[in-house]
Amino acid sequence: MGIRVLVVLLALAAPLLTVALFRFVRPPLTTFMLVRAVADRGRPDYRWRPLSSMSPHIVRAVIAAEDARFMQHRGFDWTEVESAVRRSQRGGRLRGASTISMQCARTLLLWPGRDVIRKGLEAYLTVLLEGLWPKQRILEIYLNVVEWGDGIYGCEAAAQHHLQTTCAALDIDQAARLAAILPNPRRWSAARPGRYVRRRSATIQARMPLVAIPCAKGTEKCAS
Repeated sequence: MGIRVLVVLLALAAPLLTVALFRFVRPPLTTFMLVRAVADRGRPDYRWRPLSSMSPHIVRAVIAAEDARFMQHRGFDWTEVESAVRRSQRGGRLRGASTISMQCARTLLLWPGRDVIRKGLEAYLTVLLEGLWPKQRILEIYLNVVEWGDGIYGCEAAAQHHLQTTCAALDIDQAARLAAILPNPRRWSAARPGRYVRRRSATIQARMPLVAIPCAKGTEKCAS
């Protein structure tokens, strides 16, 4: 076996093994956290909570805000991709069609940025996540590792930092405000929301009853 073939096989196998491991093991940290910590010279605030211990409002709010068809697609929302292309063709601003699965993949194992190599790895990792993890696990890890402010990662740290409460105790309004700032958590505030965040939060609340969420392991609470 040539060196190049061996390198390619290792490059493909390493993510596969890592994703398989995190199907059962809690990630101690993520690549994204480490890169941010070095750049900002700060320690990440990361407090793991199982999906069953989170408020169902934050689960529903994040899906409504980030990926309404999360329960229907297999990692790539082609309906949203087609809509984004049509908007661009009509002269609108080209928006991303990133799913929760894609965001989980890049936050967990990749670095900040938008280069071609990263996008290719993101697609590969998304396929692995959807193939090896149930939807509950994807959502559980995403809600624990997503950046929610400077050095703030996951629902528990975000709820305590922004709203002085716990992830389990979030009400509908609080959950919607946290979900509303996810596109730009370093700029927007859930504690002191501006006009745009308030408007986006109201839209999220209106969408929340319409989205499906997965059952959390260890609980009978499950939305249709």
